[in-house]
Amino acid sequence: MLSIHDLRQHYGQGELLEKDLPDLPLSLFDAWFRLALESTVKEPNAMVLGTIGPDGTPRSRTVLLKGYSQNGFTFFTNYQSDKGTEIDKNPRVCLNFTWLELEKQIRIEGIATRIPEKESDDYFLTRPIGSQIGAIISHQSQPILNREILETKLSSFSESTVVERPKHWGGYLITPHFMEFWQGRANRLHDRIAYTLQNEAWTYQRLQP
Repeated sequence: MLSIHDLRQHYGQGELLEKDLPDLPLSLFDAWFRLALESTVKEPNAMVLGTIGPDGTPRSRTVLLKGYSQNGFTFFTNYQSDKGTEIDKNPRVCLNFTWLELEKQIRIEGIATRIPEKESDDYFLTRPIGSQIGAIISHQSQPILNREILETKLSSFSESTVVERPKHWGGYLITPHFMEFWQGRANRLHDRIAYTLQNEAWTYQRLQP
């Protein structure tokens, strides 16, 4: 067996101190996200989405953030996929952004709701035609005998095909009520600042690493 117990990284790129904290967590998220965009982070908008399965088992997968504002964080998916059906039954979800190149991590807890159909329509039209077709032909999360079936379906379309957003595909808005910012520090004494929404106002506190 491969021995990995000695694998470790030493952190020391930054710090997260109370004197530098904004009142709103989204302001800090925006600052960190812009840093990730300007750095060597591959797919800085990649985030792990955690949901709860029908038997109570936590489930996670990586999706792409496609927008954020004071209202929350938006991503798009097949509503009939595992994550879609799980959100419909339990809208409490968790997001995690990990930017190891920056020694930063953000954990977000919130409630997921479907965005208006018009917003999903508008975004769908901005997608490459291949991605549009993929949303139509793939019954996401369902078993399939082989890849050739998908390839055959794809070949029945052409680059000039005009498609409409299928009703089973669209966006979710995650409205946060908790956001934790993690900054790697030396000696594993990392900075952890947790923002919590209480009575429509955000407060923060430091957590021990």
